[in-house]
Amino acid sequence: MNAAELPECPVCLQAYDGGECTPRVLACGHSACEVCLAHLPKPFPHTLRCPACTQLVHYPHPQGPSALPKNIDLLRLSSLLQPKANPNFNKTTNPTTKIPKKTQDFMPNLWSHELYSVWKNWVLPKNAVSVESYVKGGDYGCVYGRTVNLDDSLSNSLQLHVRSLIKGNQEVSLVKVGCFDESDGELDYGYVAKVMLTLCGMRDGERDELGLVLRASLRQRRLCKVYGLWYDEGCLYLVCERHDCGFLKMLDDWENGFFPGDKELSGVVMIGMEICEGVVGLHSEGLIAGVLPLTCFELDDLGRVYISFNEMLVMGGRLCRIMAEAVSVKWKIDAEESEVSFKDDLLKNQTFVSPELLFEVLQKEGIELGPNCVRYAVGYGSDVWQLACVLISLLVGKPFIEETDRYVFSLILSATCEKGTGYIDLYEGWLEKITNLLETRLGSEFVTVKEYLCKCLDFEPGKRPRVIDVWKCMRELIIKPKLDIMDALEQVVVKENAGHCLVLGELYHSLKETNKATQRQMIGSSLEEKDASGRMDTGQPGDLRVNRNLAEGLSKGRMKCIDLKGHRDCITGLAVGGDYLLGSSFDKAVHVWSLQDFTHVHSFSGHEHKVMALVFVDEEQPLCISGDNGGGICIWSIGTPFGQEPIKRLYEEKDWRYSGIHALTVSDTGYFYTGSGDKSVKAWSIKDYTLSCTMTGHKSVVSALAVCNGILYSGSWDGTVRLWCLSDHSPLTVLGEDTPGNVTSILSLAADRHALVVAHENGCLEIWGHDVLPNSTLAHQGAIFSVSMEGKWLFTGGWDKTVIVQELSGDDSDIDSTLVGSIACDSVITALLSWQGKLIVGLADRCIKVQYIFVLIFICFLEMSNERIWTIDTKLCSCICII
Repeated sequence: MNAAELPECPVCLQAYDGGECTPRVLACGHSACEVCLAHLPKPFPHTLRCPACTQLVHYPHPQGPSALPKNIDLLRLSSLLQPKANPNFNKTTNPTTKIPKKTQDFMPNLWSHELYSVWKNWVLPKNAVSVESYVKGGDYGCVYGRTVNLDDSLSNSLQLHVRSLIKGNQEVSLVKVGCFDESDGELDYGYVAKVMLTLCGMRDGERDELGLVLRASLRQRRLCKVYGLWYDEGCLYLVCERHDCGFLKMLDDWENGFFPGDKELSGVVMIGMEICEGVVGLHSEGLIAGVLPLTCFELDDLGRVYISFNEMLVMGGRLCRIMAEAVSVKWKIDAEESEVSFKDDLLKNQTFVSPELLFEVLQKEGIELGPNCVRYAVGYGSDVWQLACVLISLLVGKPFIEETDRYVFSLILSATCEKGTGYIDLYEGWLEKITNLLETRLGSEFVTVKEYLCKCLDFEPGKRPRVIDVWKCMRELIIKPKLDIMDALEQVVVKENAGHCLVLGELYHSLKETNKATQRQMIGSSLEEKDASGRMDTGQPGDLRVNRNLAEGLSKGRMKCIDLKGHRDCITGLAVGGDYLLGSSFDKAVHVWSLQDFTHVHSFSGHEHKVMALVFVDEEQPLCISGDNGGGICIWSIGTPFGQEPIKRLYEEKDWRYSGIHALTVSDTGYFYTGSGDKSVKAWSIKDYTLSCTMTGHKSVVSALAVCNGILYSGSWDGTVRLWCLSDHSPLTVLGEDTPGNVTSILSLAADRHALVVAHENGCLEIWGHDVLPNSTLAHQGAIFSVSMEGKWLFTGGWDKTVIVQELSGDDSDIDSTLVGSIACDSVITALLSWQGKLIVGLADRCIKVQYIFVLIFICFLEMSNERIWTIDTKLCSCICII
């Protein structure tokens, strides 16, 4: 027998010996070496999962694996086969065990896990910004506001380096980058869900550009910081820091610009250099601004210049509109009136546009250029042209802007005429006028600056200097070249035409679509009245035709749920088994409905007290087990014909101090379990209905039970959750026993995969995962009476008459919950059950509601897509037909 057949540890595959690789026996009977047991993850305090059978077993603390018994038989066998350990095996220092995950597709993914993981840290809290005013600008505008004082709990949701930047009471500017239709409906999406759905509705290119802007703002010092994304009243905003002082407030003599005398020269040069540094920062991130209006340059309290992304985005959108209107109105009104309107718009916005960018914008807006119009690619040289215009406007003032506006308007008319000629002559004439203005302002003392600025205005982008060269030219006015050590340093080099132009990108398209969508929401009610005729959508031959009323009703979340009536008191439990839905109530009865058409089938009336819980047992003979608050247990046969009497009645030992059964669950090991008012958990045999075991340890009523992965979880009014091994019903550990603060009763439990959800009387929800403290949130305003978990979807309901829908994400060691939305109900929610795309809600007003949550979320999500293509398969249609 060779060494490979020696007994070995299932984790590190090292042959057992009497030293470090000593086999220790776990409670399940399997063995692993002592070192590996010390490094295995501990899902819950004082427990670990067996690497062989994945069963959760007790782990001695604080002694560790040395307190477990040695497997003497394995050691003896190993010594007989080979006295020495095989040296070819290497010990794994940090062993891990991969446990297969259970996946369920209860509902479609509203967004991908990758999308959520990338963008979740950029979502600002709902109350992070206070809106102050809205500045209109045609179809585009900025919202101005302030940040509020963020406490630690809110700041934890921000990205680490963003959190260090944002503080309370800071001025911010906001620009719309997306919209979400908040039509009234059954499902009220949560704040984060609205942000994610808005991002899902954006094109990939739009999201990519948004990511470029966010990352660039954090890495470059001359760019205003972008704090993240904020949602309010149907719109998603990009939140950017704002400095109230800009160029327009700084210029006391705006009409004539600055005169670069001895006193003013250093100030103009410093401002120009900082502007160049901001543009270099953009280029180093692969971004081309396209437009650099004077309003996008802001000054902080120390007079330093920053470039605002929001102003760039807004002005870029306005530029596209101005260019399109300039051509569209020239055929309708007098050319002089058109020119006056055009110049007023550009003058008001202080926007400059290079010739090659102008032609691209006109082409993008669907305006045909003349056949002889020569076009150049938009690249980093386009920003050099804009930069020169900004610097000249500081030196010359309003005369330069007027001349430039007149030239741009003439260039548009010349480039869009039938021949498309004469624009070169226009350019040369304009450049001659600008040269004369510079000579008048600068004189002969600053010839180098004048020549460099004129070279930046060259019609051909390839002949323009780099931004860094403009920066060096201005620096030489202050520091002589012989003393300038910057020449010896490596300069930033970017590849021409390799950048991404924001004006020509898809983010501007998003801004345009956002404003159109906002207008559609304002007139949405009138459109609904026009479509009330119920006509079929004609579409194209072969396309699927969908009833328009049905589609619009579903897309707005206005779904009619099914009301199941029959009980005469508060609903206490729900269960699904076979083809039936079972419900229990304080009226001492168990009712049965068909899952095919939700018609009432039968009523079981055998309890003498209020029925508190029920469970379905999927055996050869399907059973329903129900328990009442008097300690009575009734076992019913599920199948036609239904009997009037239970096939078996069981009774707990009565104790006048405590009240009956409060919880029920069943396992696949042949037992069902009851949680009782006498503070115990009892295991009953399904085979012969005898009491097999009584588990004690809780200090109050056992109010909730759950079974998952070989573990029985019991929750109690004492605020703790106890874990029991299903194989021998031995105790494993206690959760919440060391939790500081006041004890709050546990009312409901849900367990799936390796996540445990605990609902408390005070509205707090705890989600337990591996090796982490519970993720605790205040989910409801009042007691949480019921929890249901299906795969990654979590539903909770209680005293506040609201069903909260959350999505669980992450791995077993780091579980994160995202509020998807909420569903308002008419009464207190006392029972929840999720099943095959349907959410079944039991209420205190005796009613059971069946919500088609799958269709509701799926159609709402389709409505967010840009193409708005309806795809309905046969399964979906069958669900719709039942409504």
